[in-house]
Amino acid sequence: MGKAQKYVLLGDATYPLQDWILKPYQEDENLTQRQLQFNYRLKRAHSVIENAFLRLKARWQILLKCDDCSLELLPTLVLACCILHNVCEAHDNPFNEEWLEGTEPTELPKPSQPAPAAMEDNRAEQVRELMCQYFESCGEG
Repeated sequence: MGKAQKYVLLGDATYPLQDWILKPYQEDENLTQRQLQFNYRLKRAHSVIENAFLRLKARWQILLKCDDCSLELLPTLVLACCILHNVCEAHDNPFNEEWLEGTEPTELPKPSQPAPAAMEDNRAEQVRELMCQYFESCGEG
């Protein structure tokens, strides 16, 4: 869209809209088709991320029981698993679907109440609008 953007995290409706956290538009009857499409694509992206983490945990099941290692080691352990996982994926190393049997998708803790409007960043709406325009220009998918 002609404007450089930095990376963003995907959040759900309970998170405050920030220029580094993208969240869906609040679901109501006033959403435009473009906003509905944005929400749909955000949900799809979120499901791809969840699936990637599920595969990562299934392939490297040490991540399921990290409570037996020191906190100082944990970031290195997770990084090593991510690197090895990406190497396996890049080289089409077969993923055994049976590995998923011991791995359940886990709900990560998140806020129980929506963030107050005062926490939202007005500039973030411009970022979301740019993404919305981008998704619209990409067509279906």
